[in-house]
Amino acid sequence: MNTLERTRRGFTLIELLVVIAIIAILIGLLLPAVQKVREAANRMSCSNNLKQLGLALHNYHDTNGMFPPGCARDQTPFGTIANTTGSGWGSSWKVYILPYIEQDNIYRRWVFNSNSGFQNGNNMNLVNRLTIKGYRCPSSPLPAFYTRGDSNAGRFLMFSSYTGIAGSYSGVVPHNVRASNTSRGFISGNGVLYANSQETMAGITDGTSNTMLVGEQSDHFRASSTNAPIPGTWGGITSQGPHGWTMGAGQQGVGTAYTSDRIFNCTTVRYTINARGANSNSSVGTGENTGTNIPLNSGHSGGANVLLGDGSVRFLRDSTPIAVLLNLASRNDGQTVVLN
Repeated sequence: MNTLERTRRGFTLIELLVVIAIIAILIGLLLPAVQKVREAANRMSCSNNLKQLGLALHNYHDTNGMFPPGCARDQTPFGTIANTTGSGWGSSWKVYILPYIEQDNIYRRWVFNSNSGFQNGNNMNLVNRLTIKGYRCPSSPLPAFYTRGDSNAGRFLMFSSYTGIAGSYSGVVPHNVRASNTSRGFISGNGVLYANSQETMAGITDGTSNTMLVGEQSDHFRASSTNAPIPGTWGGITSQGPHGWTMGAGQQGVGTAYTSDRIFNCTTVRYTINARGANSNSSVGTGENTGTNIPLNSGHSGGANVLLGDGSVRFLRDSTPIAVLLNLASRNDGQTVVLN
């Protein structure tokens, strides 16, 4: 064999397999690092979303002298109806802060009457297939949209990733908010964003750095659900329920009798972060259509982000004691919390 022939000799099959194996090992070593970097970026993006929500809530407070209601009916001062009669399902805090997150074009066309947060034709058309980036954690495994087979049939409403903190299941609550209800879980008002709330910064007597305003709900907390949009596969269990991020309160009227304690887009803290395994059970607050006690949860590893009253964002781990969460959920229980 001459020199030219030797220089043209290619890889043998064994050599090629060895090279492929080495490349596969390198990719295997690199992939977890890439995933870790990607998740770190997603968690930072989620944290930034919450910071922007905090800024919006503070700007709303500066303009109106109070925080928006966690969820409301369409009665004054939250809507245009003078009393609770006929005011229907109002809007959530996520609607009221739209002007402060560069969504004023939607807010200016929103009508705060006739079930403004649910089934209102004008409003539901405004949010059909709409994605608001700041309302969605990039690590969320939930689908971007889902549709319902009710009066909103044919409309696709986004899954948002954040919920208002109505309070904790322990402690003193205002007279106009039920402390508990055996048919609807536990509903509190010792937080900041609860049904028909009108809380002020001065009312957070525990201190803004010791009180949660908003928490993450970007993951499902059950492996499967018979009532899920895809039965038996996953349950998109968040405080917005099956009605979207605009959904407000039902029968909660200030100073009125309670006939249907149903509130949406805010939660009363009752369980640890990323609690798993609860059934769809309204009586313990984990119903898919009455989620008054849906746990804070996330697609992040080991915990979830929360927004505090001072505008800061903290990552609370799954191991955070329930007592700490209850203290953080209350604005006025007299307890301070030291977070590491």
